[in-house]
Order: sequence, then C-alpha cells, then structure tokens
Amino acid sequence: MAVVGVLALQGSFNEHIAVLRRLGVKGVEIRKPEQLHNLTSLIIPGGESTTMAKLAEYHNLFPALREFVKTGKPVWGTCAGLIFLADKAVGQKIGGQELVGGLDCTVHRNYFGSQIQSFETELSVPVLVSKEGGPETFRGVFIRAPAVVDVGPGVEVLAEYPVTSTNILYSSSAVQIQEETAVPEKKVIVAVKQGNMLGTAFHPELTADTRWHSYFLKMGSDALVEASTSIVQVGVDQNVDEKPRIDLPVYQ
Repeated sequence: MAVVGVLALQGSFNEHIAVLRRLGVKGVEIRKPEQLHNLTSLIIPGGESTTMAKLAEYHNLFPALREFVKTGKPVWGTCAGLIFLADKAVGQKIGGQELVGGLDCTVHRNYFGSQIQSFETELSVPVLVSKEGGPETFRGVFIRAPAVVDVGPGVEVLAEYPVTSTNILYSSSAVQIQEETAVPEKKVIVAVKQGNMLGTAFHPELTADTRWHSYFLKMGSDALVEASTSIVQVGVDQNVDEKPRIDLPVYQ
C-alpha cells in the first residue's frame, strides 16, 4: 500500500492529505526525521518558506530530507516546497534560508509579488493531459508564488506562464530587470520535473482537479514495486491483517 508523507510544519498540508484520500491513498503528516522511514513518496506543501525552513531546522529535518531525496523516491514541492527543493534560490529575505536541494534549478522567491498580487489562471500542461486526460488546461492557483528562472540540462519544463517586466520585478545573480524597464512579453517556468523530483509554483491541492496528485502518485509506482520486491527477497511476511485506520482530518 502506498504511503505518502506530507511535510506538516506549516502551510497547506491538510489540503494535500484530503486530495490523497479522495484518490484512495494514505497520507501521513511528517514533522520528525524518523517519520520519513517507510514512506513511498513525499510532498512538501506550500506555505511561508522562511517559517517552514526555521521549523525544519529546529526539528533537524534537513539532513533527513536530503537523504530521502537521494533514495530516488518521488518528492513533490508545491510553492514554498518548490523553493525547498531548488539547488538555488534568489530574492530571499536578509540572511536567506536553508534549502533541501536536489532539483537543478534557480527559483525566485515571491517572483509574482506580494499576497495581494496572488492570482488564478488557466495553464497549458501537455504532459498532464497526455498522462491523465481531462481538460486541455489546469487551473493554477498562485499565492505569493515563486517562479523558476533557470534550469539545468536534466530538468524537464512542464508548464510556463507569460509575463511582462512591467508586472514583475525579476532579479538573479546574472540579470536584474526593474519594474519600469519595458521588455517584450516572455514566459516564466512554473512547473518542472527532474528524475524523481517534481516542482510546481502553484497550489494544485487548492483545486478540485486531482490530476497533478494522480500524476505524482504514478511517479511512485516503480519505487513501490521495487520496495515490495526487496521485502519479498529478504523473506518478510507480506500478510497484514490490520485494516487501514483513517485518523486525519478531511475537508469536505
């Protein structure tokens, strides 16, 4: 049985767990390093990235999270979770924040502006339609959202969003574009995949569309089969009589 952990330090972890339950998958809240053991995959939800980083540091979670990424099991970061998984982040608060890393990209924190500049939009995500079917677009919910401003050669871009410099204050170690500088419209990356890692700048858990979660769960199917095979090889009894217990809140 797939067991998906959801980092539950702060942010929209309950919403992710509710979606997983709708898909018939067990989701568990993760707050301590030892709780990462025996998970099929892990979701790092959206929230306030600096606060989440401080809490993760307090609970000594960063070493365990990095080790989990190295296992090859699927890890998905949404919004603040995307910042966590990036190898590099810019536009941070003074002093910066610790990152888990592993995703070969640079993320700009709060790329789309402050809380009042949050928005929703229809995104074209061809790979999602190809794998999961359904409508041609996905409703993206951007809340004080980051964006990916640079990717490495092994990173697959899954979705982009058109922006103009007059709406965005963009800066990186190599380029700085002020709001008053007029440049042609371009597209910024808002969803990426690299191996076992998935990152979205928006919040799929805040919509009724479960396709992103279904897509992520299928990323974990191979890892689950490999884990089951390993258990059989060492002679562990697979018969489990206990019925699954639902003990977490579900939003109706």
